Amino acid sequence: MAERYAGALDIVAWAEQLGARHVTLCEHHGSSDGYLPSPLPMAAAMAARTTTMRLLIAALIVPFHDPLRLAEDIAVVDNIAGGRLDLIVAAGYNPEEFAMFDVPLASRVPRVVETVATLRAAFTGEPFEFRGRTVRVTPKPAQPGGPRIFLGGSSDAAARRAAHIADGFQPSVPDVWEAYRDELRKLGKPDPGPASRNHTVTTFLAEDVERGWDVYGPFFLHEMNGYGAWQQGDVQTAFRMVGSVDELRETERPSVVLHPLCGGTPPALAWESLRLFEHDVLPAVA
Repeated sequence: MAERYAGALDIVAWAEQLGARHVTLCEHHGSSDGYLPSPLPMAAAMAARTTTMRLLIAALIVPFHDPLRLAEDIAVVDNIAGGRLDLIVAAGYNPEEFAMFDVPLASRVPRVVETVATLRAAFTGEPFEFRGRTVRVTPKPAQPGGPRIFLGGSSDAAARRAAHIADGFQPSVPDVWEAYRDELRKLGKPDPGPASRNHTVTTFLAEDVERGWDVYGPFFLHEMNGYGAWQQGDVQTAFRMVGSVDELRETERPSVVLHPLCGGTPPALAWESLRLFEHDVLPAVA
C-alpha cells in the first residue's frame, strides 16, 4: 500500500507537467482493497508535489466527520495547496460504512445540511454559533470564502437541496439534473443549462489491446463490482454488477479521463499505460 501511495504522488506530478487540469480523490471506508478513506491528507501530499493542478475531493462523506474538525482540515489543506482545493460533499449510501461509524442512516440529510452551514461559517475565520456555543475556526482557507462546496447525489431531493445550500450540484446520474434546474428557477437563481451527457469512462492504453484487457481487465472488474455491490435501494450510479471482463468490455467507450490505479492496478502496470499516453497519444493530438 505504501508503494501505491507513492506511485499516486509520482503520477500526479507527471500529469501536471503534461498539462492535466485537476485530480480527483474519493472517500470510502473499510474496503478490503484499501480504498482511500482519508482524501484530505492525500490531497495535502499531492498539493506539495504540484503547483497549478486543482485538487477535487469527490466526494467527502460528511456524516462520518465532525464538522469543526473537517473545517479545520479543509482550511489547512487549502493553504498548503495555495487555494487549489475543490469540494463535493455527499450524504453517503453504504450501510456498512454507517455501521462502522455508528451513524444512523436516517441522520444523513441533517448532517449534510449542518456540515455545509458550518463550513461556510468556519471559512470566514470569524466567530459563529455551533450547537449552542460560540466557536471560531482558524486558519481561514487560502481561497477567499473557502473552497466552493458542491453537493453530490442521485435523487431529486438531493438535487433540490443542492439548489438551496450548495454552490453547484454533481449528480451520480444525469436524470436528476432537471430537478436541480427547476429548483434554481424557483429560487430566482441562474439556470446552469442542460445536463452534460458525457460518460465518465476509464481510459487505459496498451500496445496490444488483447493483452491490455488481460492485464488490466481484472482491476476494472473489481472496481465495477465493488461499487455495484454497494448500491442498494434507490441509490443510482454508473456502476453495476457484471459477471466477467468480457461483459465489461462490451461497455467500453472512448474518453480522455485517466484512472491509472483503477481497482488496485499496480503502479508499474499503470505507468505502461501512462507512458503510451505521453509518448504516442499526446504528440498526435497536440
